[in-house]
Amino acid sequence: MRPLRYSINVTLDGCCDHRAMMADEEIHRHAVENLAQADALLFGRVTYEMMEAAWRPAETGAKPDWMADWMEPFARTIHAAKKYVVSSTLDRVDWNAELVRGDLGKAVQQLKRESGKGLLMGGVKLPQALAELGLIDEYEFVVQPRLAGHGPTLFAALSKPIDLKLVSRLEFVSGAVAMRYEPRR
Repeated sequence: MRPLRYSINVTLDGCCDHRAMMADEEIHRHAVENLAQADALLFGRVTYEMMEAAWRPAETGAKPDWMADWMEPFARTIHAAKKYVVSSTLDRVDWNAELVRGDLGKAVQQLKRESGKGLLMGGVKLPQALAELGLIDEYEFVVQPRLAGHGPTLFAALSKPIDLKLVSRLEFVSGAVAMRYEPRR
């Protein structure tokens, strides 16, 4: 059974809007390491469309002007990764992706039952739904040393608390800290 891991960047005041923070070279390397520990990515529609818009290579193969050289390993890795997209509104997906439909809990349990290294998930709404179902095996919060002063925030509508146990902590030169937790069962 492969584990479902959740990883997200968040500011000190709880904002998870990707525009409120900039991941540096070290954070990107860490993200590539996370991707290497997974056989596939699991996204909701919003995260899938955001990641595809940012990281899918242009048909010409030209690197976007905004992409620094140190971002290329992340771009190549996420582009090549198998992706599962949970959506009731999309008719189809591509970019090495497959739609996940029907009962969310059963569908994700089936993905977890497949052999492999694991599934990696980002985003906000899908992780909340899967946390409610008790299907997330590991949470990683990369806490950025910034106060954003606005939302969105994580797990704002969680129906009950989930107790977590710290399993590792990694400090970055920027002052960001990646903390990994497992649910206490």
